[in-house]
Amino acid sequence: MEAPQDRTMSELPDRRYSISEVSKLVDVPIYVLRQWEAKITQLRPKRNRSNRRFYSPADIEVVRRIKQLLRHEKMTLDGVRLRLAEELHGNGRPQTRQAAIDMIDRIEAETRRLLDLLDK
Repeated sequence: MEAPQDRTMSELPDRRYSISEVSKLVDVPIYVLRQWEAKITQLRPKRNRSNRRFYSPADIEVVRRIKQLLRHEKMTLDGVRLRLAEELHGNGRPQTRQAAIDMIDRIEAETRRLLDLLDK
């Protein structure tokens, strides 16, 4: 008999995860997840009829990003909240190489326009 394979989140996009499962997946204590929910508006897991929270795979990605920003980039909770707002609403870093090139072209054009105004 074969051993059951571990399923990744990408295999089960509609699966709901309990707070204890998320805690184990991302290696963050449950009480810390609750604190993040209270302080970071972008982390709002849904609740079921019995008021138990459950996380979607998208919520788990937000948790992972919060952890990275706090622990590896040494940001504050306020900084994390602002960065996530930028990233989740498309105001953050370009997502593709072409988007980065387009952004650089817009910056260059705006800089040239400002320099032309100063020369006049």
